[in-house]
Amino acid sequence: VLEAVKQSEHYKSPVPGKHGGRGVAAGFWFNGGGPSSSHITFNHDGTVNLAEGSTDIGGSRASMAMIVAEELGIPYADVRPTVADTESVGYTDPTGGSRTTYATGMACHTAAQEAKQQLCQRAAKTWEIAVEDVAFVAGKGVVAKNDSSKVLTIVQITKDMNRTGGPIYAVGAVNARGAAPAFAVHIADVAVDPDTGKTTIVKYTAFQDVGRAIHPSYVEGQIQGGVAQGIGWALNEEYVYDDEGHLRNANLLDYRVPTALDLPLIETVLVEVPNPNHPYGVRGVGEVCIVPPAGAVANAIQRATGVRFDTLPLSPERVCMTVLKAGAK
Repeated sequence: VLEAVKQSEHYKSPVPGKHGGRGVAAGFWFNGGGPSSSHITFNHDGTVNLAEGSTDIGGSRASMAMIVAEELGIPYADVRPTVADTESVGYTDPTGGSRTTYATGMACHTAAQEAKQQLCQRAAKTWEIAVEDVAFVAGKGVVAKNDSSKVLTIVQITKDMNRTGGPIYAVGAVNARGAAPAFAVHIADVAVDPDTGKTTIVKYTAFQDVGRAIHPSYVEGQIQGGVAQGIGWALNEEYVYDDEGHLRNANLLDYRVPTALDLPLIETVLVEVPNPNHPYGVRGVGEVCIVPPAGAVANAIQRATGVRFDTLPLSPERVCMTVLKAGAK
């Protein structure tokens, strides 16, 4: 990730503005796994119903469908994902930015493996040969190992599944271990108003080891969301209490969460170093991205003002008062 930063146009470019500063910070998160469940059922037309237990807060349904479609060698549109509740699917740990695609994706992969075994069993029964003499080939279906002319597509197998044994139903239940850690390095360019202390984010780039990006645009969105939260933590978000301990900013109008008007386009660079513990190399990506922003923004403001800050948020008042107390220009 550091090498990607050093080679980037942002890192090599000049710092903009008279009162500008650039900060760089690195962050780490250990990521998680744990229990996840899914199940697959086939329709007579060869399409697949996928039920999984992770609430979709970052595009996970699409990612789960992509994993199943990849394993079965069918179009993504032929997989219909739904998020089931605990009455309809096996136990699944809570949805989190560092476990969902990793653990539930592994459950979907496991269910797809079982589904392929069942498809092979149905084909072997149709041909009246041993299941050891057939093989599943993604994108093709089931083929006979000793007779290349014998091929049954998934549609052909599912169309006839009631005659060969009834519904094809596969389950994936895992307690995922081996969640690889994630690393991110962020570059923040800021401009500090010398009269008010207000900090404006001019340019921001987030570099992150994402393992393998199953759905790159969703990965990018998760990173951008984490950066936005981190910038809010760095610059605005604060509980303000009076001398008697009363919370004085008890609503979101006065608790300043950054909006699109407060942020530039957050650029992302996806560094793919596959996690060897996952069949598709997945790492969690949604949590590590909140770690570097506070450090990157604080470092940038230090470069712009010449003063080191050790308290967040770096609100205009705090920046102004700290610079005045330090006697800096």
